Amino acid sequence: MKRISILLATIFTVAFSNAQNITDGLRYSTGENIGTARYTALSGAMGALGGDFSALDVNPAGSAVFLNSSLTFSASLFDIKNESNYFNNNTKSLANNFQLNQLGGVFIINNSNEESDFKKLAIGFNYNISKNFENQLYIEGTGNTSIGDFFLQQAQGLPLNLLQLQGIETISSLYQYLGESKGTTAQNAFLGYQAYLFDAVDPNNPSNTDYVSNIANGSFKQQYAYLSEGYNSKFTVNLASQITDHLYFGVNVNTHTIFFNQSSFLLETNNNSGSTINSIGFENNLTVNGAGISAQFGAIAKVANNLRLGLSFDTPTWYQISEETTQYLESRRVFEGQSTTQIINPRVINVFEDYTLKTPAKATASAAYIFGQNGLISFDYSFKDYGSIKYSPTHDSFFRDLNNTVENTLKATSEYRAGGEYRVNQLSLRGGIHYEESPYKNTEILGDVFGFSLGAGYNFGSFTGDLAYSRSEQKRNQQLYSIGLTDTAEINSVYNNFVLSLGFNF
Repeated sequence: MKRISILLATIFTVAFSNAQNITDGLRYSTGENIGTARYTALSGAMGALGGDFSALDVNPAGSAVFLNSSLTFSASLFDIKNESNYFNNNTKSLANNFQLNQLGGVFIINNSNEESDFKKLAIGFNYNISKNFENQLYIEGTGNTSIGDFFLQQAQGLPLNLLQLQGIETISSLYQYLGESKGTTAQNAFLGYQAYLFDAVDPNNPSNTDYVSNIANGSFKQQYAYLSEGYNSKFTVNLASQITDHLYFGVNVNTHTIFFNQSSFLLETNNNSGSTINSIGFENNLTVNGAGISAQFGAIAKVANNLRLGLSFDTPTWYQISEETTQYLESRRVFEGQSTTQIINPRVINVFEDYTLKTPAKATASAAYIFGQNGLISFDYSFKDYGSIKYSPTHDSFFRDLNNTVENTLKATSEYRAGGEYRVNQLSLRGGIHYEESPYKNTEILGDVFGFSLGAGYNFGSFTGDLAYSRSEQKRNQQLYSIGLTDTAEINSVYNNFVLSLGFNF
């Protein structure tokens, strides 16, 4: 579908086309066990506890549990370790990031009338990084499928004259035109043709639509590097109240921010007899910016002296998202005894029309048992239907088809979190476990998440200091490309979070 284009700068042109997929929706619909150090140490099982700024991100009634006005900020050191297996070749990679991941404050207004059922009002705010996009992945191995097939398959059916420069056309101008009129498929085909990865079956016929590869069958050494950075953050304005000595109610209004950069590069070489192309380098870059809004409602009840129950509901988040991409392709060609390098760099920024993404709603039920001043145990259960992810505008046939694919591919999931705390005077020792089901119906694509957490805190009176460590692990089979080179690498990812929090009472 042709999109309206905007000239960004004199050396860049702009093309519009659809490029979203299921991965985008999941990237912005999932979170991590990260927040304040206490929350992280309890694996996020704080929906019935409250009294913590990240806890009010689970259940907004939790701010009314605070006894005093408070301020807390947290810093985290995040790292992700990836181990990949691609055609029995193992590689490892590591990425890390340090950031201020949480800042929150709450102001408590107590009712001076002790006879009133209305006990207090809490007004709060909290900023929290819900997901860190820092990642590095390196895959290496030798397979029998070439990246050339990625370009060849997208060229089949396109007339030859669309892939050839005409008159005064340049690489940039034709690449832009194809993006505006035919989409990313035609752009990829154009890159492959200009790099001599394939030729027309009938090169003298401008209407030719059949193509043959210049890369012979055999083995292909491939090195794939993936880098990403960014975050998904949430800023919350909270209002909660305590009614009688047993009931707490709260509501959150949230704004969300997405910043995401991704870059991938594949280097492929071969020594296959009959190949006129023996090296290919293919780079893709993606930049995403988004803003969203959501709301949460929650309640906590003290049903017995030591037992608390919580219930909360998160509305879907509605995001407005903008995306930009760039591409680059080079090849080494051996023809008539001469070796030449073809560099196809359109210097074009593909600017996609903004789209709306609706992420799933979530319902959470919580329970906590308090052992007086000695400690507690807590449990949270959450339900989320990833099959309800929706892209819009739905009158666009591309998004209608994508929504159908989401519904047929993803499923509803359950998430379980449990935590415990033991107190010795001013010292608190904490631990927790968390488990989340895969959002895919086929769990071979992406596995379940399992992790544990540990931590400790000390109450100095006017302020508190807390430390936490959280570890999660997940396996997946990652397909390098959706077309042509569809070989998969087995990836095992381990996520580590180290969090330090300082809290102040006033």
